[in-house]
Amino acid sequence: VQLQASGGGSVQAAESLRLSCAASGRASSIYAMGWFRQAPGEEREWVASIDRSGHNEYYADSVKGRFTISRANAGNTVYLQMSSLKPEDTAVYYCAATHSASINVVNPFFNEYWGQGTEVTVSS
Repeated sequence: VQLQASGGGSVQAAESLRLSCAASGRASSIYAMGWFRQAPGEEREWVASIDRSGHNEYYADSVKGRFTISRANAGNTVYLQMSSLKPEDTAVYYCAATHSASINVVNPFFNEYWGQGTEVTVSS
């Protein structure tokens, strides 16, 4: 399975961005997908995740109400719609996928597959 992330960029505070992550290869074997982010000098942190059905979404408190995760293309693509962006959202964003029913948010690197990262910069 390969994950290809895209959609990052530089925006002003309060603006929006949408990240995309497309899975290829044996993508049908993927169950949960999610997004993490890593700011300079910080550990990778979980942002949002979604199950295979696309009906169950989970968010970190820091992004709840501002970010929306969704899946499309028979579950092979995951999106992260980011609104009301803040400077503290600045980070490299990574998509992740797993054969498990849910993304491992405590131990991120237990998730089997990772995209290459896409940079998001929010200026005030």
